[in-house]
Amino acid sequence: MNRTGHKRRLRPSYKALALVSALALGGGAVVIAAQGASAGQDKARTAPVTATIDCPDVGEQLSEVPDEARPEVDRELAGLDTQIADAYQRLATGKAQGGALLGELKGQRDAAIGRMSDAIGRTTARPDGLAQLSACAMREAPTGNDDEGLDGTNALAGPAARSGSGAPAKGGPARGDFVAIGSVKPNVRAPKPKSTASTGSIAVQCGRNENRHLNPDNVIVAPGVGNGAHHMHDYVGNKTTDAFSTNKSLAASGTTCTNGDQSTYYWPVLRLRDGKAEQDAAAPGGGQDANVGTILRPKQVTTDFKGSPVSRVTAMPRFLRIITGDAKAFTNGPANANASWSCTGFEDRQLKDKYPICPKGSDVVRTFTFQSCWDGKNTDSANHRTHVAFAAADGSCRSGFKAIPQLVQRIVYAVPPGARFAVDSFPEQLHKPVTDHGDFINVMSDALMANAVRCINGGRSCR
Repeated sequence: MNRTGHKRRLRPSYKALALVSALALGGGAVVIAAQGASAGQDKARTAPVTATIDCPDVGEQLSEVPDEARPEVDRELAGLDTQIADAYQRLATGKAQGGALLGELKGQRDAAIGRMSDAIGRTTARPDGLAQLSACAMREAPTGNDDEGLDGTNALAGPAARSGSGAPAKGGPARGDFVAIGSVKPNVRAPKPKSTASTGSIAVQCGRNENRHLNPDNVIVAPGVGNGAHHMHDYVGNKTTDAFSTNKSLAASGTTCTNGDQSTYYWPVLRLRDGKAEQDAAAPGGGQDANVGTILRPKQVTTDFKGSPVSRVTAMPRFLRIITGDAKAFTNGPANANASWSCTGFEDRQLKDKYPICPKGSDVVRTFTFQSCWDGKNTDSANHRTHVAFAAADGSCRSGFKAIPQLVQRIVYAVPPGARFAVDSFPEQLHKPVTDHGDFINVMSDALMANAVRCINGGRSCR
């Protein structure tokens, strides 16, 4: 098993913590406080914090899975996510307490990991070390006053606040997860193109999900499993993508892209934490998984494929799958995180682990910059990462990888001034900005991809 990049994380001690209350809205959060707090203690330790469940990411540690075993392994990995989500819901609603809950969860994970290892072992050697990944721990994070907006006013605005029908969206991001974009220094650095660079680009017009293609599936990570993401996704491009899509069904689907590109582009929705009941308030991926509030429709979505600063690009294979970012980065750590949050007019300042507070007249921007180096052989990999890679700081691909057109998506939202918002997430990830991510399956025809490569390598801007 590939252990590259796997580091032991220090777990916080919870012996000094006592459960205070459970907030039930949308499977909210568990608020805990330090025992024995005194006026002389650090205020940060006496402030309320949110408890969540931190489990090792088994999927990240799978470097090789035989094709014959993949369906079963994918189902078991999705089952692990469901176990964590269910455990978090029980913790958040006060139906279980930490110690007993973690013991029960470990037993469930032991069984699932055992079945996964058996499936792999029927074709090749059983993977080493997976059993060590079954134990989970409690983790704390600061929580905030969800009643208060980012401008100090009541976060519940409009009819819901006036009628009393709304309720604050507990379990959302804390005030400390936001920062005024004006206080951030410019931090975008791009390598200087060499004479051998491919300087062209192609823009694909696929709309803003006007047809409301939404579901909580993830056909890349959890194929064949409904609600495999435990959060809602926006889709553009391929019109039929869901958990049960196949290469054949994707190739037969219609598309929202004006050039006929049948690729599927999807990302977690962004919501106002306004206490209003969205259409999925009682549904899987929505309220059942702690994703609550009004889903924001993008104001603008741009989808561009760009070149390499050091070389020509080669065509992507059809059905290549790429995930950028890490939906579990809050508990996994930032190694695979690739969130880029900013504001219009300030996009030379990109935030990875904070949401931006934009000035009046400026909109929130999410940018997904996908991996641009490919191993030249595989359309996917066991952990959905190792078949593609990011270029080095100078723009070059490492040995054995070749440059492909780089997908860059930019999604703009008109967020009301002072409003608290959050990206949908797995419930235990607490809607942290660092968990933002984007997904892509290339379903361009060979002719469309060849045209994209010609435009990029020829230094032209095409549509």
